[in-house]
Amino acid sequence: MLTFPLKMAKQQDSSQMKAILSYDDKEKEEKVKLEKELSSKENSSQTSSSSSSSGPVRIQREEVTSSCCQLDDLKRLPHFHGNLGKLRFSTTHTVLIDVSVFNCGAGLIAQEGRDLWNSNFVKMPCSQAMNHSGPSQAARWKLISKQLSALASKKSVKVDHVVAAIIKFNPKYKDRWSFDALHTFVEHVPKTENYFHTLFPKIAALALKLPDQIKKAIPLLQRGRPASITLSQVQISCLLANAFFCTFPHRNTSRPDAEYHNYPSINFSSLFGNWSERKKEKLRAIMHYFNVVTNENTNLEGLVTFERRCLRDSDAPSWRSSSEKLQKLYVTSDGSIETEGTGLLQVDFASSRIGGGVLGSGLLQEEILFLINPELIVSRLFTEKLADDECVIITGSQQFSCYSGFGDSFEWAGPHEDGLERDEWARLKRQILAIDALHFKNSREQYNMRKITRELNKAYCGFMGEKGHKEPDIATGNWGCGAFNGDPQLKAVIQLMAAAKSSRGLAFFTFRNEQLERSLQQMYHLLVTERVTVGKLYALLEDYCDVLHKPAGSHVDLYEFIRKNITGVRSQL
Repeated sequence: MLTFPLKMAKQQDSSQMKAILSYDDKEKEEKVKLEKELSSKENSSQTSSSSSSSGPVRIQREEVTSSCCQLDDLKRLPHFHGNLGKLRFSTTHTVLIDVSVFNCGAGLIAQEGRDLWNSNFVKMPCSQAMNHSGPSQAARWKLISKQLSALASKKSVKVDHVVAAIIKFNPKYKDRWSFDALHTFVEHVPKTENYFHTLFPKIAALALKLPDQIKKAIPLLQRGRPASITLSQVQISCLLANAFFCTFPHRNTSRPDAEYHNYPSINFSSLFGNWSERKKEKLRAIMHYFNVVTNENTNLEGLVTFERRCLRDSDAPSWRSSSEKLQKLYVTSDGSIETEGTGLLQVDFASSRIGGGVLGSGLLQEEILFLINPELIVSRLFTEKLADDECVIITGSQQFSCYSGFGDSFEWAGPHEDGLERDEWARLKRQILAIDALHFKNSREQYNMRKITRELNKAYCGFMGEKGHKEPDIATGNWGCGAFNGDPQLKAVIQLMAAAKSSRGLAFFTFRNEQLERSLQQMYHLLVTERVTVGKLYALLEDYCDVLHKPAGSHVDLYEFIRKNITGVRSQL
């Protein structure tokens, strides 16, 4: 068994340690020599075929990237057929449509069931249960219905009338909620796109359909309890129409003593307040969604499944002893997870409260994903904050919008026609994995094996898939970097390790970071050529953290560290 130099270095004095980590000219020459040596086999086999097609430029580029695969080499959802069987419910899978009717091919009909008002289920605005802390919920829904019916009966509705209706059944927030963004949005959007006065009545009519569409209590996806919920797209649209009009009870505060303090917000009140250019573009995407789903010519014929997964102690890997080799890797600085990654398991760089700031001012990767796929927003209604060993997988959501930009440069770029196939459960073949990375106020905090192991387990929880099921490969990128201060090099290695443990390939999108693209390609080529296992990588990360935390130690480039120690082993053989 090979012993890594840094393990031996722990027994050496500090001067020897410094020698190992020095970057003198001789070592730089050795690096160049090593890269040429590693690529010699590929060069000899590619020269004859490449010279007639792409020429010398392609050969030079492939010297250190030849181990990476092409995007088409990865497995996608449309390739999988016939492994689901009949749609079925269970003690851990709640289905909100009539399963027997669906399995007979007779369409999507709401499942009959009981209305429950307790801490394990969503408290619905149309509930007929008694609310002992005040007026009955039935009385509140009667008031909501009256206000929404008045709006729905009109051909055109002004923003002031929308605001008045919302405040009528939320009187407590009359002087606390601002509707500045909604007012300003309608005033500033060009006339050619300003269809909102006629759209408001349609959203109100959609919200009123809730009692007919949801007839069974919706369970909460609570911490520590693996479970899933399947709803129809029509049911989701009714729930989101109610979120638009802020009808959900007990969901307007996040105080520590509030009933739903551990859940994301769902009512749209925060989206409507405090105007900004970001809010304008968000509202364009949301309004487009409602414009589509309220169109009488739109046929919402699918289902969407929301699944909370938990990594049980018995499933948690022993990373130090893992013998798996790395799986396929495609790396690019071009393209995006949601476009080029279509058909792969698409990673949502999530907040622990799913959806992050989608209903506020946030406009990073997760918020954008939820804006172009608004059906994802309904997950906020029933998904409790994720623990360190949990994730959410959403199957079947539809993309309604295109976009450009990121953050302040984000713009709604028009409609998207979703042409994906559907599976046996009428779900679009799109899977989105929500995993939340740690947020480091100080970037040095992440170089700690307890936190690295947490990130490995979080990624593995989402990547590991279900036993006996064919799973697509994974589309991901700079998870937990940017605002969360994650090291892109470290996060890439972590995801490679979790994917290897899960026997799944990766498509890694660096979001225009060409330097990371090149360095990751080179590092992957070295790891594959040297047949480095997940366990060996874990040991290298342990050594790396030890070095960074030595007194007066300076930052050392992770990939350079790994390269020197892998090649150092070979030089001693």
